[in-house]
Amino acid sequence: MILAENLCKFYGSGDAACAALKDVSLEIGKGEFAVVLGQSGSGKSTLLSVLSGLEKPDGGRVVCDGEEITAMTEKQLTRFRKGAVGFVFQQYFLLPHLTVEGNVRLCADLAGNKDYGEIVRAVGLWEKRKRRPAELSGGEQQRVSIARALAKNPKVLFLDEPTGALDEATGRSVLDLLRRAQEELGFTSVMVTHNPSIADMADRVVVMNSGKIAEIRTNAQKKTAFEIGW
Repeated sequence: MILAENLCKFYGSGDAACAALKDVSLEIGKGEFAVVLGQSGSGKSTLLSVLSGLEKPDGGRVVCDGEEITAMTEKQLTRFRKGAVGFVFQQYFLLPHLTVEGNVRLCADLAGNKDYGEIVRAVGLWEKRKRRPAELSGGEQQRVSIARALAKNPKVLFLDEPTGALDEATGRSVLDLLRRAQEELGFTSVMVTHNPSIADMADRVVVMNSGKIAEIRTNAQKKTAFEIGW
């Protein structure tokens, strides 16, 4: 589903250049849940940005669902991200003037999805669908951002610290929601997190260190969001 070969990414130039990715190669299968771990500055968020097409690498290539996104023009990349990719971030990035329903519908319309109401129900916010983000808790806002991403019917869901701003109980609830959605819809997901316990839920665990992959492992037995440590 996702193939990355010999990825390199630099920030800055000359003597001040910093290598964020150093010859990184990785493969993630269709329908897998991959978790990327690493300390701050290890390159994990840069890897997510490059795999998703938000940033172009300075070397190497990325193939996603049979398409080489590193060879795409900006116009082609925009079309790819609109149609095939969903994003969930630590910051919710909801439009404050729109209701829950309005925020979700915005992305549903991009995919021509008329069943966005079912997604609002699935994340447990149907009764609050007419509320605006300021009227919701942090966990509820994150559920809206997840519903918005899923409303596109993505082939791949990229998540950057989606539980980073949540308390333990809410974080577990959000992770359980994501797990159930993936099992039902069958999309591939790649999550960057500082929480190593979340790795116990994953099919594939990628550990980054200083811009390189230090370890890749798989879990024969996966835990639920309510079984992992925190």
